Amino acid sequence: MEYTSQDNFTDYGTKLRDLEEKIRLLKDRLLLVGKSLIEQREKTLEETNEIKKAILKLSEENLRMKELLGRVSEQLSNSARKEELLILQRQLDLLRE
Repeated sequence: MEYTSQDNFTDYGTKLRDLEEKIRLLKDRLLLVGKSLIEQREKTLEETNEIKKAILKLSEENLRMKELLGRVSEQLSNSARKEELLILQRQLDLLRE
């Protein structure tokens, strides 16, 4: 079989169309990947912001709990002093009798 120049041009034309189609498909895929990447980035940023807010809230709650524990501890130590004073008072009362 002999190839004529017409056949060669037809083959080149077909190959060119195939390559153009592959390039178009690759461009479409690239656009989809880019879009997906952007959506994922936005989702990740939203999640990060939510986590930051949660951490800030937990930090504030932690600080309030520390303050509360400090006050409770102070009241307990004052309460212990009062009990010690009551014991001393009773001892003095016993000595007076």
